[in-house]
Amino acid sequence: MGNMDLLNSHYVRWMAAQEGPESDIVISSRVRLARNLRLIPFPHLLDNKNGQKCLDNIKQAWQKSTDTELKGMDLITFNQTPALDRQILLEKHLISPQHAGSDDAFRGLLANKDGSLAIMINEEDHLRIQCFLPGLQMAECLRHAQVIDDDLEHNLNFAFDEQRGYLTSCPTNVGTGMRASVMLHLPAITITGQTKRIFENINHFGMTVRGLYGEGTEVIGNLYQVSNQITLGQSEEDIINNLTIITAQIIDQERLVRESLQKKMKYQLEDRVGRAYGILTNSRVITSNEALSLLSEVRLGVDMGIIKDIKPFAINELIVALRPAHLQKKAGKEMDAFNRDIKRASVIQEKLLSSL
Repeated sequence: MGNMDLLNSHYVRWMAAQEGPESDIVISSRVRLARNLRLIPFPHLLDNKNGQKCLDNIKQAWQKSTDTELKGMDLITFNQTPALDRQILLEKHLISPQHAGSDDAFRGLLANKDGSLAIMINEEDHLRIQCFLPGLQMAECLRHAQVIDDDLEHNLNFAFDEQRGYLTSCPTNVGTGMRASVMLHLPAITITGQTKRIFENINHFGMTVRGLYGEGTEVIGNLYQVSNQITLGQSEEDIINNLTIITAQIIDQERLVRESLQKKMKYQLEDRVGRAYGILTNSRVITSNEALSLLSEVRLGVDMGIIKDIKPFAINELIVALRPAHLQKKAGKEMDAFNRDIKRASVIQEKLLSSL
């Protein structure tokens, strides 16, 4: 069994081809619920026997489900998933770097066809239930994730303590077991050097900022993940409300700075956007980091009306399509870094020019 749509498509629809509320700044929203099965060791302690037992229990709960969304998922096990395909799932944010690095038979993924709902199996926790939606839709993400969580709990015995809440491998996830996050595109705040001040302020409210692929990854393309740090002592709804309020404040600040740039630095801004577009549509060789940085400039130009003929979702598609595994999948062969840089330039030009 395998969801070939997830492996063969060059982007994830929730991130690329749809627009959501505040989508000029908020690329996507995500809610992730960490759950573990009682009486089975946490994943970092699993041997093959207990790992397979855990997978079998989850598989049975999935097969018994009466929920349409859960039943609509397909199962991928990593011993039957080549390393390149696992990297594609990582680039689509469906699994973590840690998860992608394993080919154990008891590790895998349940996901629907567009990638908006996914469950990592035996990553840091036995289950990590995830919902992704375009734009700012935190409450809707939580609703979908809770439906999956409730349905699975009918057939699985989750590790839960009346005082501590859901028990997780990492103590920082104990309680609700929930991480909620938004992916934000913040070029104006970054250009004007305001990110440090803003992000230091939100740390005081129990939020943290990470890079494109989560904890420990760098910020590239002016893309930031803002997520909750506190999971114990707050309800899931409280966490969602707090993150939504803070995100709204960041959105307001980014828009104010964009307006200021357009008034005070109109020609410099248009020149910056135009140069980025010129490089992207004429380069023969381009690295991933350079491409993401330039795409950020072009996306800013699109959102501010400087570039009028490119749709925002075309930029979102490219954020995923230019990554190394996707380029190799599209080419149908493994490539070294230099040849990926050549292929990346070709893919970017094809997408940008075809969207005109």
